[in-house]
Amino acid sequence: MLRRLHLLLAVSAAAGPVHGQDWRARLDSLLDRPPLDRHLWGVAIADSSGRLLYGRNAERLFTPASNTKLAVAAAAAVLLPADLAVHTSVYATGPVRNGVLHGDLVLYGRGDPSMSRRCFHPDTTRAGACRRDPFEPLRSLALQLLDAGVREVAGDVIGDGSWFGPEPIHPTWESGDLAWWYAAPVTGLGFTDNSLELLAVPAAEGAPATLTLWPDLGDVTLENRTRTGAPGTRRSLTVTWAPGPQRLVVAGDVPIGQRPRTEYVSVPEPTLRTATAFRNVLAQSGIATRGATRSTNDSLLFRVVREGTPLAEVASRPLRDWLVPILGASQNWYAEMLLKQMGRLLGTEGTWSGGREVIRGFLIDSVGIDSTQFSLSDGSGLSTLNLVSPAAFVRLLAYVRRHPAWPVFVAGMPVAARSGTLETRFLGTALEGRVIAKTGTLSGGNALSGYLELPAGGTLIFSVVANHHTLGSRSMISAIDSVVAAIGSCRVALTLAC
Repeated sequence: MLRRLHLLLAVSAAAGPVHGQDWRARLDSLLDRPPLDRHLWGVAIADSSGRLLYGRNAERLFTPASNTKLAVAAAAAVLLPADLAVHTSVYATGPVRNGVLHGDLVLYGRGDPSMSRRCFHPDTTRAGACRRDPFEPLRSLALQLLDAGVREVAGDVIGDGSWFGPEPIHPTWESGDLAWWYAAPVTGLGFTDNSLELLAVPAAEGAPATLTLWPDLGDVTLENRTRTGAPGTRRSLTVTWAPGPQRLVVAGDVPIGQRPRTEYVSVPEPTLRTATAFRNVLAQSGIATRGATRSTNDSLLFRVVREGTPLAEVASRPLRDWLVPILGASQNWYAEMLLKQMGRLLGTEGTWSGGREVIRGFLIDSVGIDSTQFSLSDGSGLSTLNLVSPAAFVRLLAYVRRHPAWPVFVAGMPVAARSGTLETRFLGTALEGRVIAKTGTLSGGNALSGYLELPAGGTLIFSVVANHHTLGSRSMISAIDSVVAAIGSCRVALTLAC
């Protein structure tokens, strides 16, 4: 089956031009042949102005998976300044006398997602593109405290994540996803994507695998129930947070001979973990802490303290940098953090509902999309309740392409055979570097929406979504690429003469 779909892609990419209006029949023929005819397809193709040139179920609602991020990123690029930065601040609940802070130290986050080991530019060799050390902002805070004369904290170290609402997990995310990075809790104070890295390395056959956590803050107890499997056996690693204080149970087989692979595990109490990371940095910087490490999402608890002047403060990377992980790497947590940030800055509250209302208003009032063409649930596309039509996507993409915020938006988009989630797609074809598009993958659903630059000049805007399929993502991705390859054989954008 997979080989057959790869052949479809090769044939579509290599086919010579046909004339007249045969391109519509060509696309229909491709989608109507087995096994693709068993599944639900939505396709919209428009010129650079957004005028629809081809539609197949174009106005029907589909589950868009990570194409949902297009709405969040476009709204942020248009509505917020590209150089917007948010601050993480340290406040004291008591005075500093003779080097001792007589009170608690409160670490207050305002939704900075960038305290992570991640690259923020498609060109990872560019100076400053990547942050290799996520502890760097916390160390800056500690140095500022030293400059303020703090050598000891008599009270507690408290993480305050109340910049966003108290609900860290989206109510429609599936329980089986919650252990993994792509469903990490969304909090006002976060660190390393609110996830930790778990490396499992095989040992002697039958013995437990060697497990390593990063960053290891000393707050997580590993319960190792893994087994090193014989060469050729299937890898089957599972993780579960057990009841009690930060106990991670890791089970399953880790075969000999397979390359070690890092898993990314979500952290159940990320505000507390960020406070723990800060406490570790304080100790390394020579600041002693006597009290406990605590966390809160109660916005009233330290409201009066936050009205004062912070002892220390650091700024996030600018908004333009946030869009690269969202669009390029399709990082869910960044998208959800941005959604809540828009709710807090532009709407009524820093919650999913607050962010959704901002984006809904943008799509209807600014872009001009009919309200019946979309229904959003979260910002990343992880929720299966997200529904968007292909026609809505091409209208949005046409709008942002004409907007002054276009350079900020497109800088984060994946490019075929070049960057992001398209880095390994369309390799060796005429579409290398010509497709600029956002991918989307969920169980039973795949999508690709973006721009196709034509050889003779001009740009086509497209959205291809497949739902209710059983082919598996690899096969369906090949099928979607064959559709884009068929579109890519066109020569002239205005008439779509192919």
